[in-house]
Amino acid sequence: MSNSDIILGEVVGTAVLILLGAGVCAAVTLKKSKSQNAGWLAIAFGWGFAVLTAAYIAAPISGAHLNPAVTLGLAVQGNVPWDQVPVYIVSQVVGALLGAVLAWAAYYGQFQAHMADIAHQADAVEGAKDAKAGPVLGIFSTGPEVRNAAQNLVTEIIATFVLVFAILTQGLNDAGNGLGTLGVLITSLVVVSIGLSLGGPTGYAINPARDLGPRIAHAILPIKGKGRSDWGYAWIPVVGPVVGGVLAGLLYNVALG
Repeated sequence: MSNSDIILGEVVGTAVLILLGAGVCAAVTLKKSKSQNAGWLAIAFGWGFAVLTAAYIAAPISGAHLNPAVTLGLAVQGNVPWDQVPVYIVSQVVGALLGAVLAWAAYYGQFQAHMADIAHQADAVEGAKDAKAGPVLGIFSTGPEVRNAAQNLVTEIIATFVLVFAILTQGLNDAGNGLGTLGVLITSLVVVSIGLSLGGPTGYAINPARDLGPRIAHAILPIKGKGRSDWGYAWIPVVGPVVGGVLAGLLYNVALG
């Protein structure tokens, strides 16, 4: 697989993933959205369908990793050359940033209405100034319900391990370097399952690019009153999934390799 294929597939695929994933979060969160307050089920299934759509787009081009944890798991397993790992990861982060910007553009009017309403609530404005996370950061990136670094990290490691190990054992194409046709469907259902079962504590990043790219977008987009991007927490949805993906690759080699 050429570097140009990796760049094209991973940038486009990850952008679509985040456009649809952040899109469902925006739909559920923002005022003047027809889906406001649709709830956690909508988010879990929305992200699952986002993976389904993005992976089917990218699979024939780049293998549809769309996630540095998946790339690292495949590299540890031995099916992705280590010199291609940085190409995959940089492309994924860039795609995630672009997808977040597109989601903001699609919901621009709703962001305006939502932030205007918050601005009229003096207590909400003060809370946003003091909070570690701004009032719309959850549309872009994840955050814990209980802020405990050790627990949050362990949750992300466990959830990502489940995702990557499922991909390695059930989802690969014939070359073993990305998702196959059936693997895309299996992976999408696994993502829904993780969201429903393990997503409650941290919002289940399970993907460093999925969290980091949109967090950068939140930091740079001109959203009035957006508050902080919570960079103090940002390392957890990066380190946790990386560890989970590597552990999945190691266990695969020990048990099945």
